[in-house]
Amino acid sequence: MGFEALDELLDETIQLPIRGTVYTVPAPSAEVGLRTQALLNAAAVAADGGRVDEQVLGDAAERDLYADVLGSAHAQMVADAVPWPALKHAALTAMVWITQDKAAAEKFWNAGGDPNRAAPNRETRRARSGAARSTPSRGSTSGTSGPKVPPARARGKGNRPR
Repeated sequence: MGFEALDELLDETIQLPIRGTVYTVPAPSAEVGLRTQALLNAAAVAADGGRVDEQVLGDAAERDLYADVLGSAHAQMVADAVPWPALKHAALTAMVWITQDKAAAEKFWNAGGDPNRAAPNRETRRARSGAARSTPSRGSTSGTSGPKVPPARARGKGNRPR
């Protein structure tokens, strides 16, 4: 049987739409991919009991990394005056793609970088954008208070004093 050409099997780009333009981010070099993986591992260690006050990446190194992970799309974004938050989100999305996969990068992109907002589809996300988002959940400690319920009614099945 034999192996098929790898470049025919892999999708080596991601397409990121920003302000009406679709930017094509090419696959990074092996060096950039390995460095990105090492940086994210170091950040995960720092976040999981490592020294929180330790800076994993300086500002200049962060800008260089963003240029590296975005590849040729970086120069195009800068030339198009893409705002910093959008460029940063694009770079972080590329980092997720590099270190995980395209599906994880799409989820990160569509969630605006907030994994708690990741919705399986647009309809679900639209449904969450209304009143449900502003309604505190049961036991919420948001500081808002609802109508006062007399203690006798507040006790439901399973909530009786022991």
